[in-house]
Amino acid sequence: MPGLAIVTGGTRGIGAAIARLLKAEGWSVAAIYHGNDEAAERFRRDSGVSVFRWDVADEAACREGVATVEAEHGPVGALVNNAGITRDGMFHRMSWANWRAVLSTNLDSMFTMTRAVIEGMRARQSGRIINISSINGQKGQRGQVNYSAAKAGVIGFTKALALENASCGITVNAICPGYIDTDMVAAVPEDVRAGIVAEIPVGRLGQPEEVADAVAYLSSPRAAFCTGAVLTLNGGQYIANG
Repeated sequence: MPGLAIVTGGTRGIGAAIARLLKAEGWSVAAIYHGNDEAAERFRRDSGVSVFRWDVADEAACREGVATVEAEHGPVGALVNNAGITRDGMFHRMSWANWRAVLSTNLDSMFTMTRAVIEGMRARQSGRIINISSINGQKGQRGQVNYSAAKAGVIGFTKALALENASCGITVNAICPGYIDTDMVAAVPEDVRAGIVAEIPVGRLGQPEEVADAVAYLSSPRAAFCTGAVLTLNGGQYIANG
């Protein structure tokens, strides 16, 4: 099955782990990033994965970017919608700008990126779409009304899109990671991080590679009967029905 896989937010953290593993499994991988040229170039050198820069919240940029990637690497066989940002703050003090920034990058990108690949997948009667949601899209989180709303929206998007495309050989699934050992979590004060770990029954943060393993399965032929699923990867911190 491996062909071209696009991973958004693919040069750091969870996205980088996903891109590396998909490449190791035989996919031709394009990692999309937006802001950090230095990190992207370092990742490209270290991994051998091709990197492309555009804003996943910009519909025209996504359409043009996907066309450029496909011209170089062939049609998209798998799309991993991983890009996401946070702009945390209590809702009664949240600005419209911080609400829109998070909704645009974390939820509008589901439309902009998937719309750019879905017609081709339907024509080929084949495709894998994996959307990275979050534990906080399932349970909510103080100070993250914008983020929780966007990530909950990703789950609804996944389920509806799965129903629309199941007969076309396209699977659409979501993964909801809990707290993963990335630079973003490492930036949290040590006492706060210790409190987070204390709430995780397995007693540790997740690893980016553990999320990548789940993506590798969902993007493989082995997952052909799995669509519309919401996979929780949170060490038992929150057990949900989906």
